[in-house]
Amino acid sequence: MLTFVVAFALAFAVAAATTPLLRALAPRIGGIDRAESSRKVHTVPVPRIGGVAIVVAFFAPLFGLLLYHTGVGKLFLSDMGRVTGLFVGGLAIAALGFFDDLRGLGARQKFAVQFAVAGLMYALGYQVHAISQPFGAPLHLGLLSLPFTVVWIVGIINAMNLIDGLDGLAGGVAIIAVGLTFSVSFNRPDLLMCLFMAALGGALMGFLLYNFNPATIFMGDTGSMFLGFILATTSIASGQKSSATVAMLVPIVGLGLPIADTFLAMFRRALRGRPMFSADKEHIHHKLLALGLTHREAVIVLYGVCLALAAAAFSLTFVNSHSAAILLAGLGAVSIVLLRALGYLAVSREESRRNAAARERNQRVRGLVHDIGEKLKEAQGVEVVWDAVKYLAPALSAREMTLSVVVRQDEGEQVRNVHTWRAPEVASGPQRCVARVDLEARASSAQGPAGEVELVWTDGRRAVERDDEIALEMLVDHLETALHRLRDRPAAPAPNVIEMRRSNRRS
Repeated sequence: MLTFVVAFALAFAVAAATTPLLRALAPRIGGIDRAESSRKVHTVPVPRIGGVAIVVAFFAPLFGLLLYHTGVGKLFLSDMGRVTGLFVGGLAIAALGFFDDLRGLGARQKFAVQFAVAGLMYALGYQVHAISQPFGAPLHLGLLSLPFTVVWIVGIINAMNLIDGLDGLAGGVAIIAVGLTFSVSFNRPDLLMCLFMAALGGALMGFLLYNFNPATIFMGDTGSMFLGFILATTSIASGQKSSATVAMLVPIVGLGLPIADTFLAMFRRALRGRPMFSADKEHIHHKLLALGLTHREAVIVLYGVCLALAAAAFSLTFVNSHSAAILLAGLGAVSIVLLRALGYLAVSREESRRNAAARERNQRVRGLVHDIGEKLKEAQGVEVVWDAVKYLAPALSAREMTLSVVVRQDEGEQVRNVHTWRAPEVASGPQRCVARVDLEARASSAQGPAGEVELVWTDGRRAVERDDEIALEMLVDHLETALHRLRDRPAAPAPNVIEMRRSNRRS
């Protein structure tokens, strides 16, 4: 037990000391979340590379104990497969998240790395061979063991990433899950998992000193994806040493909140025809805020939900199959009541029609954006780029559209090239709803195209609809690719060559 206390204390101290340093470093390297999307809860720029402190603090006591504590060294050497997997896989996922926080990565790139790491973990022994269920014998996966294991790891990584929407929420949820895994492992006992959880718990507690509302730093994708990876893999390791009655059932219940939030997000995005990985403001924590809870109150309520789920999950390790079935049935009933209270399950016929109409419109707009993207691949100058992108405005019922980019003309002189489209029937009134995406902010490298795209509505709306914002973000992704290509093409007499200036990516 003393070793676990030392690991916790060392991780806490490292995280508490490292986080302020990262907070100061973030503006210099572009690790700032500038809250330029309507889905953001915060309204001021906040550093978002705090997850690095969690990673460093997690590994610091493990390496330290390995070097200076022979008993721990023998413990590591006794299970090199799990140790190697956790160290190598954890560092790979953390590096992926850090790069995404600084430069930005597409969903395909992130999934490629996540699936590769998950496959490596399977090869190193992190394997799910059976799923427990209280109504009979465990469900043996057989040939489905590999895909289930990989999907579980990738799914939990992204579930923790999705739930990271309020100050301190992901960190608090992870601490509760860490406590559950530590308790289950200590009860078996599985000393190696206890050590890992002690280190992770200390790292999270040290980081939460700065991340609880009002947060002065975010963990970013570095932290949320790393936490998801560690929780997913350690839950598999714990399940491998459990009785068949509760194998994998405990972590599924214990991580019920992020898992449920992920499935709800996938369902509503499919229902409305949105891209599956487009962010929105309809997560469970957003629903609580909409009910009138303050930021802190919403986080504390969700902490309570996670504590209740963790207690139920831990109790599953002591009860028989009949009692487990009753417990799960009770949890299911309570979950349905709570979800209905938040408005997730009460769908009226009118709302179904609206969702169907929105789905049809979004699919049509996504098709248009795809066609524009294809045209941009052949664009040879800013004028041609503008001819392609301006067709999005009428499709979104916008009354005005502006594209502004910096170009180089006449021996390198920088000028701002501005193109504007207005619908013929635009009325000049005070009611203007504006959606703006900064090209410089969304650039996928440290040197990106300078400028912005702006859409304006004058139809009485008070806020930009998220569907329209998503379409604009998709357009800008294509636009940036075209502008990068124009920048990188060989110099020619033609005047419209994109001039690049140093900039930091913001999201």
